[in-house]
Amino acid sequence: MDGSVWTDLLDPDEEAIRGAGRQKLHPRALAQLLAPPEHDDEPRPTLVGHGDYIFGVFLVAVVEPDEDRVFYQEVDLILTEERVLTVRKTPEHGAAFETSRVREACRADESPGMVVYHLVDDIAERYLDLIDALNDEIEELEDEVDAWPSARVRERISELRHDMLHIRRTLAPTRDAVRAIVDNRIDLNGREVFPHEVELQFGAAYDKLQRANEGLEFSRDLLQGVRDYHQAKVANDQNEVMKRLTVIASVLLVPTFIVGLYGQNFDHMPELHWHYGYLGWSWGLIVVTTIAQLAFYRWRRWI
Repeated sequence: MDGSVWTDLLDPDEEAIRGAGRQKLHPRALAQLLAPPEHDDEPRPTLVGHGDYIFGVFLVAVVEPDEDRVFYQEVDLILTEERVLTVRKTPEHGAAFETSRVREACRADESPGMVVYHLVDDIAERYLDLIDALNDEIEELEDEVDAWPSARVRERISELRHDMLHIRRTLAPTRDAVRAIVDNRIDLNGREVFPHEVELQFGAAYDKLQRANEGLEFSRDLLQGVRDYHQAKVANDQNEVMKRLTVIASVLLVPTFIVGLYGQNFDHMPELHWHYGYLGWSWGLIVVTTIAQLAFYRWRRWI
C-alpha cells in the first residue's frame, strides 16, 4: 500500500527501503529491516526513538491447528511526523502479515500516529485470537489424553509449553512498547508524535495486550492441569499393572509351596500312599487354593 502517509513494503531490498524512508537510517535499524525472517538472532519487539524517526519491531504469533505449530510474522516500521513506513517479511513456512484490516480501519486524513495505532490494535486483536486458538488446542489435547499413546501426549504437551514460552517472550515486550506510548515516553527529539487523543487510543490496545497476557497465563494453567492429569493417569496405570503382577505372584505362591512340600520326598506322608494322593489330593489342593485366591481377589476388585 502506497499513500501520502503510509507506505507498506513486502520483503523489500535496500534500495526500496531507502527510497521509501526519505531519511537517513541508523545502520542497525537498516540491518534489522533487511534481516531475513526467522533468523537465528530473533528480534525483540520494541518501539524506540532514533532522533528524527521512531523505529519499531513487532512479532505476531500465528497458530496452524492442522499442523500443530506456531510461526511468527514480523512487521517493522519507521515513523516520522509526516509518514509511516512498514516492512513486512514473509516467514519461511507461512504467510506474511496481512494488512487489509488495518487499511480498512485507516481513514484518508489520519495522522501517522493513528496509522501506527491501527496497526498495533490489529496486532493486539490477533494476540487475543491466538489465545483462543491455543485454548482450542489444549481442549483437543484434553479430549484425547485418554486415547492417544502416552508418548504422543507428552510430546504434544512439550510442544505447547515451548510455544507458550516463545509467545510470552514476544507478547510481553510488545505490551511494554505500547505502554511506553501510553506513558508518553516516546518522542522525536522532544517533539510529540503521539498526541493525547492518540495516546488514549493506544490505551485501548494496551488493555487488549494485557488481556492477552492474562489469557496466556490461564492457558498455561490449563495445560498444567492436562499435564497433571496425564501424570496421574500414568501413575494409576502403573499401579494397576503392579497390582496384577502382585496377584499373579500371590496366586502362584500357594501352589509353589504345595509342590515344594511334596517335593521333599519324605516317606512318612500318608498322601504318598493314597490311591488318589497325586490327582485327588495334591492337584485338588492346588486347584482349590488357586480358585479360592482368585475369588478373593475378584471380590476385593483387585483383578
